[in-house]
Amino acid sequence: MENSLFEKIISREISADIVWESEDVLVFRDIAPQAPTHLLAIPKRHFERIAEFPDQETELLGKVLIGAKKAAANVGLAQTGYRLVINNGLDAGETVPHLHVHILGGRKMQWPPG
Repeated sequence: MENSLFEKIISREISADIVWESEDVLVFRDIAPQAPTHLLAIPKRHFERIAEFPDQETELLGKVLIGAKKAAANVGLAQTGYRLVINNGLDAGETVPHLHVHILGGRKMQWPPG
């Protein structure tokens, strides 16, 4: 099976504007932003989506969320706020089969979102 776009970013086959990184997590700017600031936080290990994410991997999922928090602070979103979104499946708008958390900010968000 061919590597996903995100796996190619992790391996540096494709460049990305990386804003935060750890041993397990990578956070970079989305190439098709849906807000003034739109980042993606991904685990460096491949998991297709949250529905298939193993229950025993709670530590890794926590690291992804902490990476999202740290990246949001690094780009100045901590004071005004931001939204975290995880899409699961085609009906939710998922387009890349690699678990990722959208970090959206830089404007007032509306509710309900969808």
